[in-house]
Amino acid sequence: MSRFRIGRFSFKNGGVYLAKIGIVNPVWSRSLPSQPSFVTVIKNCANRYFLSFVVEVQPIQSEVKNHSIGIDLGMKTLAVMSNGEKAEIPIYKKLDRKARKLQRKLARQLKHSQRRNVTRIKIAKLHNPIADTRQDFLNKVSTKIVKQNQGIIREDLKVSGMLKNRKLSKTISQQEWREFRTLCEAKSEKFGRDFQVISRWEPTSQVCADCGFNWGKIDLSIRSLLCMSCGTEQDRDENGAKIR
Repeated sequence: MSRFRIGRFSFKNGGVYLAKIGIVNPVWSRSLPSQPSFVTVIKNCANRYFLSFVVEVQPIQSEVKNHSIGIDLGMKTLAVMSNGEKAEIPIYKKLDRKARKLQRKLARQLKHSQRRNVTRIKIAKLHNPIADTRQDFLNKVSTKIVKQNQGIIREDLKVSGMLKNRKLSKTISQQEWREFRTLCEAKSEKFGRDFQVISRWEPTSQVCADCGFNWGKIDLSIRSLLCMSCGTEQDRDENGAKIR
């Protein structure tokens, strides 16, 4: 990773001039909102290079569709909103299966060998479309939520503790809950929204969102239940989002 400050980089004919490197012609993901103060050259494990710019932006005020919204994070569904909307996670089982096959091959190869390094790069290149798809999905969902709602409320989860569960650790790590929260926070600040995080100890899955009846702790395998007080059938995740 290399970082260049003002005076050590400039823009020329659609490319970027970097001191001691020369002109590079990146594929621009978007136009820069203002003059950057720094540019960082990043190389990932699949030998791909990226340019990251530091720019200053002003908060954007825009009309909102809803006053506020609650978000409940899940395993099979990334987020369930209090208005009933769900953000379904992209499926990339085929690429994941190929990556696991190469991982087993990598484990059998001699350390520090050329063949092992070739296999490592192949695995990294397989993970690239998975990571890009996930990042694109998280950006689109977070942007939609922030643009349409003035207040965003979500739960605070202790992900490090949840990752100790061997049966759920892989699913949890693929969800990118922390990255989703970071994107929502950053975009809330950009658009002038109110982002709040409630305590992880709040019993949101134990209280009926319609009547407030507390039915107590329920097993994770139970995804919906009938309230004994008001008779309403509640979806576990949607009920938790409404409570927020």
